[in-house]
Amino acid sequence: MATRRALAALLLALAVAGCGKSGSPPVKGPKAELLPHYTVAKDISLPGSPVWRRAKNRGHLIVGAKEDQPYLGEKDPATGVYTGFDIEIAKMMSASLGFDPKTIEFKTIASANRETALQNGQIDYYVGTYTINANRKKLVGFAGPYYMAGQGLLVRKDENGLTAPQDFDGKRVCSAAGSTPYQRMQKDYPKVDMVAYDTYSVCVDNLLTFQVAAVTTDDTILSGYAAKVPDELKVVGKPFSKEPYGIGVPKSDNTLRFALDDAIEAHEKNGDWKKAYAATLGLSGRPAAPAPPIDRYPAS
Repeated sequence: MATRRALAALLLALAVAGCGKSGSPPVKGPKAELLPHYTVAKDISLPGSPVWRRAKNRGHLIVGAKEDQPYLGEKDPATGVYTGFDIEIAKMMSASLGFDPKTIEFKTIASANRETALQNGQIDYYVGTYTINANRKKLVGFAGPYYMAGQGLLVRKDENGLTAPQDFDGKRVCSAAGSTPYQRMQKDYPKVDMVAYDTYSVCVDNLLTFQVAAVTTDDTILSGYAAKVPDELKVVGKPFSKEPYGIGVPKSDNTLRFALDDAIEAHEKNGDWKKAYAATLGLSGRPAAPAPPIDRYPAS
C-alpha cells in the first residue's frame, strides 16, 4: 500500500506540474488564434434589466465562473486568464449585451454558492456547467440551455470492472458540494459512500492519491480531466443523466434572461458556438453534439 501511495503521489506531482493548484491537470488552454472574434453589438439598451443598467454604469460585466474545469472554465494561475467553452459562452453574451468581452471581470464561484452570488448581486450572470432544474428555477433564472451534458464516472486508468454507479456500492466516490451529480448519487445510489468538496480539482486530487474510487460529475468535466492526464485517468460507462447547461441570472431579471436567450440562439446560428466548441471542449476529444433548443419559459 505504501508503494502504491508513493506512486500515486508521484503521478499527482507530474499531473499538476506547472499548475500551482493541487488536483488540477496542467493548464494548456485553447489556442487564441483559433477562438472566434465576437462583434460587440451597438446601440443596445435594456432599461428593464436592473443588472444591465448596473453593468452599463460600471462599464463592464461581472461574470461568475469555474476555474478548475479543463476546457470548460479554467484559470491560469500564472496569468489569471480564464479559458474554456463556458468562458467563450460568457464572452459571446457580453458582446451581444454591448460590452467588449475583453472587459469582463470573471469571479470564481463554487457550485454551492452560485444562487447566493446571483441573489446578492455579486455577479451579473453565471456560466459554469450550471444544470437547469426545477429547484434552482425557484431561486434564480436560466437562459438557455446552451449545451446538453450527462453525468459520468472518472476512475484511475488501471481500474477494471467499475463502470456504472451501482458498481461503487460501499466505495468512496467524490463530487462537488451542492452539485446536481452529488445530490443524484445520494438519492439514487444510497449505498455509495459519497464525499463532497468545494471543487472537482480536490476530488481529482483524492482520486490520484487513492483516497476515493471515482469522481462523478458531468461527462464534459470528466473528459477534460482525462484528456489532460490520459495515462492516469479515464472516463468509464455511459452517461446516466441529462444535464442541460444554462446561464444563471437573478430570478427577477426576465429582461436579461430573454436577451441572453436571443444571444445564445444568434451565436449558434452564425457559427460562433461551433467554432468556440472546437477550440475548447472539442480538444478533449468530445465531438460536438447539436445545441439543445432554447427553453423560453415565461416570466414568473
